[in-house]
Amino acid sequence: MNNPNGHKRKIAIVSSTRADWGLLSPLAKALSEREDCDVSVIATNMHLSQRFGMTVNNIIDDGFKPIRVAIECEDDSAAGRIRAMAQCMTGMNEVFESLSPDMMVVLGDRYEMLAVASAAMMMHIPIVHIAGGTISEGAIDDSIRHAITKLSALHLTETEEYRQRVIAMGENPSRVINTGAIGVWNIDNLDLMTREELSREINFDLSRPYIIATFHPATLDNSDPGLCCRNMLEALNRHPNLNIILTYPNNDPGSVSIITEIENFAKDNHERVKLVRSLGATRYLSALHYAEFSIGNSSSGIVEVASAGIPSIDIGCRQHGRAAAQSVIHCGNSIDDIDHAINLALSPDFKAMAAKAENPYYKADTLQLMVDAIMRANPSQLITKHFYDIKS
Repeated sequence: MNNPNGHKRKIAIVSSTRADWGLLSPLAKALSEREDCDVSVIATNMHLSQRFGMTVNNIIDDGFKPIRVAIECEDDSAAGRIRAMAQCMTGMNEVFESLSPDMMVVLGDRYEMLAVASAAMMMHIPIVHIAGGTISEGAIDDSIRHAITKLSALHLTETEEYRQRVIAMGENPSRVINTGAIGVWNIDNLDLMTREELSREINFDLSRPYIIATFHPATLDNSDPGLCCRNMLEALNRHPNLNIILTYPNNDPGSVSIITEIENFAKDNHERVKLVRSLGATRYLSALHYAEFSIGNSSSGIVEVASAGIPSIDIGCRQHGRAAAQSVIHCGNSIDDIDHAINLALSPDFKAMAAKAENPYYKADTLQLMVDAIMRANPSQLITKHFYDIKS
């Protein structure tokens, strides 16, 4: 539905991490190029942290002037995150009052996004939620994602299975669209760097075989996140012929111990390890293109990596329940479990299978489906929701 009387639809897009901006940036660009749309980007949390690379600069590099909502997120505890959520909600109230957006777009499942969605809901701003219906049983993100779904009015899911799950939560099927995953669309549509360009960009020799590793806290796992990360690094040390690109975790509780482990490991193995606070979307996807495999416990290791044609090792319980391609190897947290998975990922037969694996998150027209869904929706009709009962 186009806006009547030439009124531009005002859309606020909220981003808090390097990861979600890498997914949201194509949508922000596509919407901003429309004559009937006015896009504002709001940056908060990790984007504004020196420790995590001040990735607000990625948004600026993409041509946007983000509105900043600063929150204190250096306290590595649940209590610190609760205070950050309160700060975020207050800051978003002020920004939304100033912008008066017609719609607000949020992706995923992070704790600060629950604060963002809560503020928008209280101010009667219809919420567009990307990537609802997913399951990740090993992290508190799972509950947050479902809560955001119930606060939202328009849902852009990554698979048909996830679409059906959102409908089962009482959401009207006409407002739940399976668009596929925007990160997978990125792989097919972004201009990737050559191996030599990437090597110069990150100042690291990529002529030897290398892998990409990212380990996050599994916030519902009782295991020590630092120890689990150390086990991954020890398993990788059994393969000294592999160079390693290590990226920082997110800033959930437990991230400090992980950061300590990866910084010490990079310092002790500086000739074969490159520690990067944030690669950004283009460098990350380019790095995947030439890597032997990815390893860790990030959602990207399951969603995007399958379309890069390489194996992905998913460690521990953080992503339990998430749909995955055959090229994803699930393993436990022990050194031996991880080492076994590495050997499998390096085997010629598995690599050949991964190169041809079908990605359940793939749709050719993901970006256009998202833009069309957002622009066709009537914001005034999204404010009131009716619980959709599935007839038996």
